[in-house]
Amino acid sequence: MRILAIETPVEGLTESRFTREIAAAEALRAWDLHQSRAIRELYFRADSPAAVLECVDVAEAQTVLASLPMVAAGLISFEVVPLQAYTGFARLFEATDPAGRRAVRRWDPGCSATPSRTTRS
Repeated sequence: MRILAIETPVEGLTESRFTREIAAAEALRAWDLHQSRAIRELYFRADSPAAVLECVDVAEAQTVLASLPMVAAGLISFEVVPLQAYTGFARLFEATDPAGRRAVRRWDPGCSATPSRTTRS
């Protein structure tokens, strides 16, 4: 299961608590988790860092995140959001015409625009 982990602020902290040593330990642990494929992707957003994890469930993701030195020290926390694959494309192939036949969109290789020709099956 893919899990989105968005860093959330911990109130009342000063910048002096974020030492070079804990930053280095955090980077090393993040590297280890990335190499083990527990963390699939890491990002810096404009407003806060985020990661995509590959875990069995949310509980495992929380355990993985708790192993980060800055989380263990109470310097950062994460909002954990379970993700699922987008299934909306299936709607393109479920449409029916008034006679109840399924409408199938087909791509025209001679057209550089998005697929738009509809045929009936």
